[in-house]
Amino acid sequence: QLQASGGGLVQAGGSLRLSCAASGRIFSSHVMSWFRQAPGKEREFVASIRWSSTRTYYADSVKGRFTISRDNAKNTVYLQMNNLKAEDTAVYYCGQGTNIAEATKWGQGTQVTVSS
Repeated sequence: QLQASGGGLVQAGGSLRLSCAASGRIFSSHVMSWFRQAPGKEREFVASIRWSSTRTYYADSVKGRFTISRDNAKNTVYLQMNNLKAEDTAVYYCGQGTNIAEATKWGQGTQVTVSS
């Protein structure tokens, strides 16, 4: 299971940190990712990281502002979001899969609202 948390309401320019706690069988080859879906839009990729690597991958729209990280001891993946913009408003989902920017297992979403 994947349990996402940390969403909320923040002013533009502010920061939030999302968490995704994973339980069950976890393999080092698994990729953990964040996606988001804004109202009326399709779900889009935000960031990915492997449990076995520190290499990270980002959508162009969040590069330099968002940071994905992991704590293997806690089986938790984080998304630090800085300099938030109104266009970052969306429901954020964490996902688990075997490829970058893909997921076959999803957590529930957490709402992020950025006021301008």
